[in-house]
Amino acid sequence: MTENTPPHTDQPGTARSPEEQEAAQAASEADAQAQAVNLQAELDELKAKNAELADQYLRAQAEAQNARRRAEDEVSKARKFALEGFAESLLPVLDSLEAGLAVKEATNEQIREGAEATLRQLRSALERNKVIEVAPAVGARFDPHLHQAISMVPADQEANTVVSVLQKGYTIAERVLRPALVMVAAPR
Repeated sequence: MTENTPPHTDQPGTARSPEEQEAAQAASEADAQAQAVNLQAELDELKAKNAELADQYLRAQAEAQNARRRAEDEVSKARKFALEGFAESLLPVLDSLEAGLAVKEATNEQIREGAEATLRQLRSALERNKVIEVAPAVGARFDPHLHQAISMVPADQEANTVVSVLQKGYTIAERVLRPALVMVAAPR
C-alpha cells in the first residue's frame, strides 16, 4: 500500500489499521483452514463409507452367486436322481418276473398266482410314485381332462357318460400321463 492510498474499509466511513487488516486476514485464513480441515474430514468419512458400501455390495453379489450356484446344483442333482426312487421301487417287480420265469414246471394256477402277485407289486410301486390309475365306472360323466373318447355309441344311459373303458389311463402327481380311452353314450 502506498501512502496516498486510503486504508481499506469494510464499511463506508471506517478505516482499518494495518494491524486490524492483518488480524482480519489471519482470521479469514484460519476460517479457510478450518473449513478445509472440515471438508477433508468429511471427504475421508465419505471415502470410508463408500469403501464400506462397496464391500457390502461385493459380499451381497458373491452371496447371490453362491445361492444361484447351490440352487443350480440342487436342480441338477434332482434331475439326475429323479428316477432313482422310481427305478428302485420297480426292482422287486423285476425280481418276481425273473423268479416266475425260472420255474420250469409250473401249473397254470401257479403262473396265474405269480402274475397276480407281480401285478400287485407293480401297482404298489406305481402308487408309491404317485402314478394313479384312471378307470372311470360305466355311467360316469365323460371328463375330457382325464378321458379320451374313441367313439360315441347309442346307449340306454345319459348322453356324454362312459359306456365302456377300452384302456385305463394314468396320472402322475395330478398330471395326466395317459388319458383313459373310453366309449361315450351318444345323445338321443
